[in-house]
Amino acid sequence: MTDSHQHPAARTFDAIGADYERAFAGSAAHRDSLTRLLGRLAPRSRVLDVGSGTGLPTARTLADAGHRVLGVDVSPVMVDLASRQVPEASFRCADIRELPLEEESFDAICVYFSLLQMSREEQSALVHRLAGALRHGGRMVLATVPLDVRDVSTVFMGQQVRVSSFAPEAFAALAAGAGLSAEWEHNAVFTPAGDGAVPEPHMFLHCLRS
Repeated sequence: MTDSHQHPAARTFDAIGADYERAFAGSAAHRDSLTRLLGRLAPRSRVLDVGSGTGLPTARTLADAGHRVLGVDVSPVMVDLASRQVPEASFRCADIRELPLEEESFDAICVYFSLLQMSREEQSALVHRLAGALRHGGRMVLATVPLDVRDVSTVFMGQQVRVSSFAPEAFAALAAGAGLSAEWEHNAVFTPAGDGAVPEPHMFLHCLRS
């Protein structure tokens, strides 16, 4: 594949590294979302963690519950951290937009806040493709910052980034358009740890491939 360092998200998260985990580890809504997912997975489910970051809390929680986890992240620094922190899981450094995925190969797919540096069109295309990699009856968890923004420049944890997202109704419609049935939606406000952090809205959408 193309050198991952050519991707803006790789440069961003290579620079942020473990600081990301420290800033967002306190999200009770994220952990509640994982608890809800765990209660609906069969033993030793195969789970794809998209944008797996440092491996905490998502891959760690799933692996501790006995599930077979594949984490994919475009940042080599994040993949190295995750591999050391969650050795029970497997991690790949790759751009999920380019990674080949077998049809109906996962029981669950987690996409926690990993869409935001993609364009709206890329987000929609990826969710469609991920839905195809989910077995019928499988579950997908999508989480985002639900704002109606397109290619906006902002500063995230000291890094200049460009982000796109959707308002809550449009984000739910994106999932429905990919053939996913929403089972549960939760909206929360979370303030990351760290100087100068401001509250941000978080949306968690649990879906079923029917």
